Amino acid sequence: MSTPDTSQFGPVQLLVLQPTPFCNLDCDYCYLPDRSDRTRLSFELLEKALERVLESPFFDGGFTLLWHAGEPLTMPIAFYDEATQRIQRVLERHGLPPSTVVQSLQTNATVIDGAWCDCFERNDIHVGVSMDGPAFLHDAHRVTRTGRPTHAAVMRGIDWLQRREIPFEVICVLTADGLDHAEAMVDFFLEHGITDVGFNMEETEGENAQSSLDVAAAERSALESSYVAFMERVWRRSLEHPDDLCIREFEGITSLACSDARLGQTDMNTPFAIVNVDARGNVSTFDPELLSVKTEAYGDFAFGNVLTHRLEDLAANPKFQRVHSEIRSGVERCRSSCDYFGLCGGGAGSNKYWEHGSFDCSVTQHCRFRIQLVADVVLAGMERELGLNA
Repeated sequence: MSTPDTSQFGPVQLLVLQPTPFCNLDCDYCYLPDRSDRTRLSFELLEKALERVLESPFFDGGFTLLWHAGEPLTMPIAFYDEATQRIQRVLERHGLPPSTVVQSLQTNATVIDGAWCDCFERNDIHVGVSMDGPAFLHDAHRVTRTGRPTHAAVMRGIDWLQRREIPFEVICVLTADGLDHAEAMVDFFLEHGITDVGFNMEETEGENAQSSLDVAAAERSALESSYVAFMERVWRRSLEHPDDLCIREFEGITSLACSDARLGQTDMNTPFAIVNVDARGNVSTFDPELLSVKTEAYGDFAFGNVLTHRLEDLAANPKFQRVHSEIRSGVERCRSSCDYFGLCGGGAGSNKYWEHGSFDCSVTQHCRFRIQLVADVVLAGMERELGLNA
């Protein structure tokens, strides 16, 4: 297989670094394997990962460094202080300003306190919080390793962020048991001043071999109706509180609709728009969810290691070429067959693979819920607001 033309790859928008695979929680829908693995990313690997991005033809001026794929706050505060200094030294060697790299992390927030808030502030780290709304929904799935509920600890962490006026976004996983509770969900976010929320559907992915949203064909219509009803209620409530609640999915689709813009691809299916590096230096691209998981068909989805491979070298890796070819073919299937293509750009390869066993396919349950049904709700809602359906 010949090396593909890399001129259309990148630019790097996101560098996902796994500080550790370890997590202090045991959420029942988590896709990550080896969550008991306490391996830690070395500073040598951190610097090498940065060098690989900055020296590559895919670097184009700036990117976000996301600490993810494990619980980042199981690492000590001193790690992030040192990491920030290392990042700045690497940038200085390349003659680049500090603003070139924006640090962010995704956390379960259970250990956030004043000292962590100090760390976020002095290192200018943006914060995303994973939590699932009211306690009765959150604690049904997000528990400690001994099965204890975590909602109270998460809310203490959120309270610290709010008292210190540190902005944060919430990612809320929607499971089947949450679809009947749109009112409780919105009431909870409004009551607690949580203004920026994104909904992730529970996915069949990695270690989570079956989502609660995987139902028999005879039950699918009822499930989709429940989901649409949930989103319609959240849409109406968000319109009632436009300054108090921003829903990621609604914002993305309304922005595309109002600007008449459409997506031709997405960072999830564009090589080296996202670069993923695990705690051992193994590197991949495409969806971060592909890193660190193993499959019968491909083994893992690592295409090299930052200690020994430049990013452009990965394009010659036969496994990368196979995955890239299949992802590209799958995107073209979506482009030619799906009326919603301009809203998703061909979707995420990980969802296609975990749901269908191949990247070379089109519609998934994930895109059905995350894009198609949400788009129907949003566009119908916009028409009502504009009086176009009278």
